[in-house]
Amino acid sequence: MLALGLLLNTVGIGLFCWLVFALAVYALPFFVALNIGMMAFHGGAGVVGALLIGIAGGALTLAFGQTALAVARSVALRVAIAAAFAVPAAVAGYNVVLALSQFGEPSSAWREVLACVGAICVGGTAWTRLTVFAETRSFEPARLMKQPSHPILTTATREG
Repeated sequence: MLALGLLLNTVGIGLFCWLVFALAVYALPFFVALNIGMMAFHGGAGVVGALLIGIAGGALTLAFGQTALAVARSVALRVAIAAAFAVPAAVAGYNVVLALSQFGEPSSAWREVLACVGAICVGGTAWTRLTVFAETRSFEPARLMKQPSHPILTTATREG
């Protein structure tokens, strides 16, 4: 029975850590959604209205951030957008690892070290997940080709 408890605890902590890494990108949209929802609730929108407004605000934050990252040409702007999403994820990772490390590590110095490593890992994961699909572009404007290099296109152009 003790072995089963240890196994289930290990699996549960592993699933919780996987969930933290999977949801790291959504830390900023969640924070925005929570603040907008609370403001709407205190403004008299009611529970359902505040929930809907908060979800819409969080979704718009995520969509705007991903779109802005995809269309931005400036490297500094892309870094700023990615950092805006990665920093809250790193803070969340720090707090999660600090809380989890209190179960097994009695030394507060090692808990801080583990929490800092966790913050770096979770923030790096959020940064990577956000920027992995954003392709870099050249700064030269697109030019039309006078003669297509593909033979089928060249033949079809001459015949038509």
